[in-house]
Amino acid sequence: MRRNVRADAKTKAAPEAAAKKAGVKKAPAKAKKAPAKKKPAAKTKAKASTKAKTRARPKTIDTGRNALLAGLGVYGKAYDQVLEQFANLQEQVDEAQTRLTERRKQAEDLYKSLIKRGTAVEKEALKALADLELDSLADRSKLEARMNKAKSRFDDLKTKFGKAA
Repeated sequence: MRRNVRADAKTKAAPEAAAKKAGVKKAPAKAKKAPAKKKPAAKTKAKASTKAKTRARPKTIDTGRNALLAGLGVYGKAYDQVLEQFANLQEQVDEAQTRLTERRKQAEDLYKSLIKRGTAVEKEALKALADLELDSLADRSKLEARMNKAKSRFDDLKTKFGKAA
């Protein structure tokens, strides 16, 4: 953009310089043809027009430069906002990562405690299983004998309560 501004300034300056030269040349030419009374007036008009042009030129350059700076300011603000949003997102990611790490640690601790409890339950179950007499339960004749004994006791209780009722 600077090249364009400078190029525009050079192209504008070239016609202005040519106009100044032409204006200066024309004024004395008119002064020769015109009466002597108008000669000082022509010089003051030429000087006034060149002063006006020199005053207007810096204003136009300043205006163009200010427009360029305003555009850069917009870009700068947008860039700052993007950086701010990126920083906020990074903070959120860091917080989420911290929470995830904590939860993974809690899950690992819970898993380890469940393993300890499972080991204890397994030991208790093996003790209870060892206390059972599976051989005696597996033998059909012994099992039938126990069942008959339990039935006879049940029948005895039934008769006792039947008499009482």
